[in-house]
Order: sequence, then C-alpha cells, then structure tokens
Amino acid sequence: MSTHQPSPPANSLVLYKVHPARIVNLGEKIEIELAGGQSKRVRAKDVELLHPGPLRSLTELAPQQGEPEAAWELLEGAETTLQELAELAFNAFTPATAWAAWQLVADGLNFSGTPAAIRARTREEVERIRAERGAKANAESDWQAFLVRMADSCPAPEDGARLGEVERLALGQSERSRILEALGHEQTPVNAHRALIQVGYWTDRHNPYPRRCAVPTAEPGQPVPGLIEEDRLDLTALPAYAIDDVGNQDPDDALSLDGDCLWVHVADVAALVATEGEIEREARARGSNLYLPEGVINMLPAGVTEALGLGLQPLSPALSFALRCDDQGELLSVAVHRTWIRAQRLTYDEVDGRLTEEPFAALRALTDRFRARRAAAGATSLDLPEVSVRVEDGRVTIRPLPRLASRELVADAMLMAGEGAARFCLEHGIPIPFATQAPPEAGEQPRDLAAMYARRRAFKPSRLVGAPDPHAGLGLALYTRATSPLRRYSDLLVHQQIRAWLAGLPTLTAEQVTERIGEAETAAALVRRTERLSNLHWKLVYLKDHPDWQGQATIVGKEDRKGVALVPLLALETRLRLREEPALNQGLRVAVRDVDIPAQTVSFRVLG
Repeated sequence: MSTHQPSPPANSLVLYKVHPARIVNLGEKIEIELAGGQSKRVRAKDVELLHPGPLRSLTELAPQQGEPEAAWELLEGAETTLQELAELAFNAFTPATAWAAWQLVADGLNFSGTPAAIRARTREEVERIRAERGAKANAESDWQAFLVRMADSCPAPEDGARLGEVERLALGQSERSRILEALGHEQTPVNAHRALIQVGYWTDRHNPYPRRCAVPTAEPGQPVPGLIEEDRLDLTALPAYAIDDVGNQDPDDALSLDGDCLWVHVADVAALVATEGEIEREARARGSNLYLPEGVINMLPAGVTEALGLGLQPLSPALSFALRCDDQGELLSVAVHRTWIRAQRLTYDEVDGRLTEEPFAALRALTDRFRARRAAAGATSLDLPEVSVRVEDGRVTIRPLPRLASRELVADAMLMAGEGAARFCLEHGIPIPFATQAPPEAGEQPRDLAAMYARRRAFKPSRLVGAPDPHAGLGLALYTRATSPLRRYSDLLVHQQIRAWLAGLPTLTAEQVTERIGEAETAAALVRRTERLSNLHWKLVYLKDHPDWQGQATIVGKEDRKGVALVPLLALETRLRLREEPALNQGLRVAVRDVDIPAQTVSFRVLG
C-alpha cells in the first residue's frame, strides 16, 4: 500500500535539495521559487517542509542572532525537532529562524539528521569532528603553501616526501600526479621530469631511464660455486690474446693461431652457471649486461667474471672453438673443446700497431678472407660514427671510436666462431637460438654516409629463432651468438647446450630453449632501450655543460622541409631547418641552439 506525500501549503518554506525554496502554487506538480527569483515545477516528494509560513520572499531569510551553542548544550545527545531547535537557539520559530536552525544541522558539527528527525551530537562527537576539521583545514593550508613553493621553484626540505608522487610519474610508475594537475601541467613523464629539475628535487644530470625502463640497477649477489674437476684440453702453451677496449672489465673472448687453425676461446661461463639455479634465473631475467655511461650493471655475479674472465687469472678455463677455413673464407671444419688457456690481455690500439707482426698478420689475413666471403654474400659494412660516452666524477666525456683494423679483425673472428657454433649445433642436433635477419630491399653496397644511414634504416632488427635462417646483414647463411656469455644470456644458453652435449648429458629441448630466449630477449630489449636513452641523456648533459659547442654535421636524409643530419663527433642524429634544399652528404658547421634534457631534444643552428 502506497502512502501519499502531503503537499506543503502555499507560501511555506521548504528545502529543495540543499537550497531554500518558497511554495508558490500547488497542483499536480508544485511550483517553487528559488533564490534569485527562478521558478521550478517539482514533485511533492522532492521538497521537505521547514516552516508552514507565511513566507512572502526568500529575502526574509536573513542571518539570525542567537545562542546556538547553548541550545546544543541543553540538547546534547537527545532527539529534537526543527521547531524546538529554532526556539532554543533563536527564541522564535519563524521562516528565518527555521532556516537558521537548519543551517546548524546542515553544518554537521553540533547536530545531524533530517528536517523531520534531528539529533544533537554528544560532546565527544563534536570534539572529534572539530579536530578532524581543524586537521583538514591545516592540511589544505599546507597544500596551498606547498603549491606556491612549487610555482616559485623554492621547495622546502620537508617537500621531498610529497615530490615522490611527481617522481613516480617521471619514472613511468604512475599515470597521474595531483601536484602537476594543480600546477596546470600536462601529466606526462617529460613534464614530471622537468618539474623535478625546476624545483631542485633532481638535477638536470639525473638519469631516470634505468628506473623508468624498470631494469635492475643493482649487481646480482648470488653465491658463486667453485669449478668442478673435469677433463680439459691443455692449450696453455699456445699464445692467446684477449683484445678489448681500454678499461674493459669482462674479457670473455681471446684468439690463438695454431698453423691454419683459428682458435676462438670463450670464457667457460656454463662451467659455473648451470641450466637450473638462482644464477641462471637471474641472468635470464636480466637478459644481458647493462652498459651505462655511469658504469656497468652485470648480468652475472662478480665472482663469475673474477673466476672466468680471460686473462684475469693466470690460467683461464675456456670453451674453445677450433676453426679451419679455405682460401675463399669458407669454414671447412669446426671442433669444440673444454680447455685451459693462458690469456694475455691487449687493447685494440696496441694490436693495431702490431698488425704487420705475427701472429696478428696471419690472423688478419684469415679474417680478411672470411670478410670477403661475407661481402660477396651481401653482408653490409656500415661505417657510421660511434662514440664512447663516459661519466666519471660527474664529468661527461665523449670520445669518438676510430675504425681500427684490429677491431675488425676481432669482430670477424667472433662472427666466424658464431657461424662455427651454429654449424656444430645443427650437425649434432643441439637445440640453440639462431640469430637471423631478413634482407632489406635490393641495393648497392653503401659508399657514403647518407647511403649507409639509409641502408641501416632499411634493415629489420635481428631475431633469435629456434630454426636456422640467413642473417642478411652479416652475409651468413647460419649464425648464432656464442662469444659473449659473460654479458649476454643467449650466448650463455648456447654454451650450456654445447657443454651438455660434450658431457653426454641431456640438453634442453627446443621448446625450452625458445621459452628461455623469449624471456631473456624481452629483458634484453629493455636493456637496449635503457642504454640508448641513457647515452642520449648524457650527450645532452654534455652539450648543456658546453653551450658554445660547435662541430661538423653531414646531411644524410631529407624530411619535409628539414635536413636529417648526423653529427659524427657526438654520434647524434638531428633535424636542421635550412634555407635552401640540402644535398646528401653535404657538410655543415653547426652550433648548439637549445638543449631540453627532459624532452631529450637538442636543436642546432647552421653557421655561415
């Protein structure tokens, strides 16, 4: 059975939502007047009677003087009516005092309820609400003062905890920042980065990209087991040369020449890192070493490198590939042995000055044949600018890497070992990841910088797959990565598979190999992205530190009305707005115009 809501009388005071209203006319719907003279037609259930009237105008609802605190003390903890509350607080029950009494209820401090049922709060409730309101008011005042400091770029020491919210957005760990929103900034990691620099929470040198890309930034700390006793071929009488950059801390390959046999020795990492265990799982989760200008974050615990890095100990255990090739650079035979070697560490610069001496002259002749064979098969040789970016004691240095013949010699020897390892595994049915790359569209070998730039852009990224397929960029029909197990998980996995086969133990299945490589490559892709963004960050810091920097740029492409240029001394790609149509390979002298570190952009102006 439904109940009918009685209509308040004409000229009565009613509550409509939270506003006072006067009943004007009654009918199927009630016509009410709101403040400002606006009229509205509503249902009877949409209003609540506050006073029967008569009320001629809402302007009669003037503020009232009275003793509401005394009224609350009399009523504390009890139920009351709006009329009783108005009479106790304001000594009368009129439309004006009824509205004033309702305002006490609506305020919620001393009273609560509806027009038909009002309760006076207890003293404990009032004190709690008053304390909560005071705390809220203080917090709002503190918040507004904080925003003023942010707008003025003058943070206080205690603002650090609050700025963690902005930092999370800058690191891509959240999508919103109340602080940036309040300051009127678009909520993006770039704007958050910029804001943190402006207020001094970060310096412009702070590199956020390792954390933004969510890569591990601490060294792995698992305990490293000792080497087990096993048969090894003793090659300690054969000179072995571990050739690396100056300062290299993870030497994982070395070369020997024994007659017509090229030995490529690789640190025997799988001797310590089994296919199951904490060290392997951590290496798989990292994918590879992280090389930052600030330093290296290793994939493996330091104890592995200390024990196995070639030349770091008097004798080094190695997994050695014995490679023989014919006069055309074709591999004739591949053998793999667990060995002991005695490695001598040399730098590329040192070897470059000894290429006419033996055994380096013979090594170079052998790798040159291999290189010629790859070139005939379509391998692409790109001489694009490369630099080494380092940060030491806060100082950024950028050093161009010269194209040394010694570096090419070692690179080709490593590629030969990769081809040999792939062939060995294929012949013996050992599941491994093969490195492949689809060919670009047909084109001549690039001879100039612009052509090399275009050729690089035409190549698709290389992939690791479970079945052999050509690697077009290297000009090899079969290839795997096998010479860097200290710093790259896929190489370590190849070693684990080969060692298991050599020992007559079960290897991982093809499905297990594919699953592990998928996990590691996902991590390695984040590492490569972190390295790319970090290198660019420190290049921009370098230019910020050297606002007067000038150098040569070469036009390598055209994009809309801009020229795409490479700055060789920085190995940096940029866009230049030019007055005239540029010519490919045109050289220009440029100077820094503006550097935006958070946005990772730099603009140059053309001189002369």
